[in-house]
Amino acid sequence: MSEVKSTRIESIDILRGLVMVIMALDHVRDYFHYGSFFSNPTNLETTTPFLFFTRFITHYCAPVFIFLAGTSAFLYGIKKTKLELFKFLFTRGLWLIILALVVNNLLWKFDITYSFIILQVIWAIGLCMILLSFVILLPIRALLFIGLILVAGHNFLDNIIMEGSSIESIVWYILHQEKFISIGNIFFAFKYPIIPWFGLITLGYCFGKLYKKDYNPNLRKKYLIRIGLTSIVLFFIIRGINIYGDLIPWTIQETTTKTILSFFSVTKYPPSLLYLLITIGPSLLFLYAVENIKNKITDFFLVFGRVPLFYYFLHILLIHVLAILGMFIFGGDWKDMILTSEVFKGQKLINYGYSLFVVYMVWIGVVALLYFPSKKYMVYKANNKDKWWLSYL
Repeated sequence: MSEVKSTRIESIDILRGLVMVIMALDHVRDYFHYGSFFSNPTNLETTTPFLFFTRFITHYCAPVFIFLAGTSAFLYGIKKTKLELFKFLFTRGLWLIILALVVNNLLWKFDITYSFIILQVIWAIGLCMILLSFVILLPIRALLFIGLILVAGHNFLDNIIMEGSSIESIVWYILHQEKFISIGNIFFAFKYPIIPWFGLITLGYCFGKLYKKDYNPNLRKKYLIRIGLTSIVLFFIIRGINIYGDLIPWTIQETTTKTILSFFSVTKYPPSLLYLLITIGPSLLFLYAVENIKNKITDFFLVFGRVPLFYYFLHILLIHVLAILGMFIFGGDWKDMILTSEVFKGQKLINYGYSLFVVYMVWIGVVALLYFPSKKYMVYKANNKDKWWLSYL
């Protein structure tokens, strides 16, 4: 295999690669764990500490991915004009929305009728990139202010609840309220309301300034550790006060363990201030710790971090195919893995699933199987920068 020629910042790609690997655990759990299609792994009435942790650790994936998408946009634009950056962000955002609606929904459900459309993270990144393309002319300080206001203040909107499928309601579902609705014969799941995500990608864009070539690395590391620690401390203070910052306050439970789980059970849809503090904070500390480290472990995660979109679609396809094979081998109707709206309405998979041990074994197998095709594509992409279309994949 030829040598990789890349000027990318390794610590950022290592972090992105780490969360991509962790992301696969969550998606394997979605397809393989007992009752995963109809139960919430953070429900204190039914969860276990191990299941809760399995879900909680994967909370880092979406916020880190979106935050670093903003950082990558800033770094991409350093050697571009604002018009060129606008064009790239707008067209790539539009492309991601198309991929989310057409490809991602097909891979997740194998439903060629598209009876159930889930608007997930790829959709949110696409919308956020389009919005970001229109504000990049603003000064960094103005963007920083916008990002902070949206991330820190959006929970004031939690009490605005819309119902139905009117235009106003749908716009609000896109902006700030998780919702499942039927429009005609199609069932829609608005899972990633974009107000806080746009705030986060904007902060990620501002964060990119710390990685300019002429930026003092010692000063950057000071910012990483200070912002990271401050975010974690703010999480504990705000969560402890228990008045603002999350849709659901924590409560004293019948056991200490459940009380701790309640404390850390933060809202992802939409991502609360507390959710973002406890995910982005430790991630910045990871960037601080890994900046000058290079070994076989970091090289492993680097592979996935440099081809995130390729890996994302490939891992969903593989996991879904493995779930169907599991139905063939261990019994059950494989057609139930064609996830139409009728499968969910009829609760056909309510008794389906395997233990968490199986989930972790399948996860390890999926990551191992995808390492070499991802590495091959990484090398090809790095050595063919003249092919403009590769920046969209």
